[in-house]
Amino acid sequence: MKVLETTIHRRIKEGKIQPHSNALKPYLSEQAKKARLQFCLSMLEPSDNENQPRKFKSMYNYIHIDEKWFYMTKEAKRYYLLQGEEEPHRTCKSKRFIPKVMFLAAVARPRFDANENEEFSGKIGIFPFVFQEPARRSSKNRPAGTLETKAILSVTKDIIRSCLINQVLPAIQSQWPRSSAHETIFVQQDNTKPHIQPFDLQFLEAATQDEFDIRLSNQPPSSLDMNVLDLGYFRVIQSL
Repeated sequence: MKVLETTIHRRIKEGKIQPHSNALKPYLSEQAKKARLQFCLSMLEPSDNENQPRKFKSMYNYIHIDEKWFYMTKEAKRYYLLQGEEEPHRTCKSKRFIPKVMFLAAVARPRFDANENEEFSGKIGIFPFVFQEPARRSSKNRPAGTLETKAILSVTKDIIRSCLINQVLPAIQSQWPRSSAHETIFVQQDNTKPHIQPFDLQFLEAATQDEFDIRLSNQPPSSLDMNVLDLGYFRVIQSL
């Protein structure tokens, strides 16, 4: 085994072989492949001239939303301590069941003026799925009746709808650039079961207030690579 490892390392240095990591990818059926292709084609700008190549949409009026579970802590964490500094004391009832909270994030493409000054950051917000409940008993930390914030462990369609109507839509309407508030704004989501459908009546009623036209748009199934949150923000947080 030692001889084999030495041979492999030598061939890597010689450039004859190279290391490569291979990640599992979602299985795509023929129907899913067609849906992905149709979705990509829908992102092309219409053109009257067939001889000129069509351009992709600027995506300025698209907002990406997605949910992500975040654990309150990790089983093992790295610290850098000064000489004589005590190691942090962390406790948890069970290492197998570390508390976690689901967040919904909403981002859009940022905008800049001619001098590259930021006009709109594209950061709509991050919204936790939590609820407040009065404490039933007194403890050394708080008296009975004190409101405690707890995580919602089962996120259903009704909870998603409530978050969109009561938190996401007001954030969009308050932060969206007024210069393009008259345009149709698409909120792109994946096809998970808790998500509401684009024709949900309660959402449509709330999305057309204050002269806004906000609509839901579903991305193709098994297409995590078509959401910038999975490609960027969530991946960075996961690496941290």
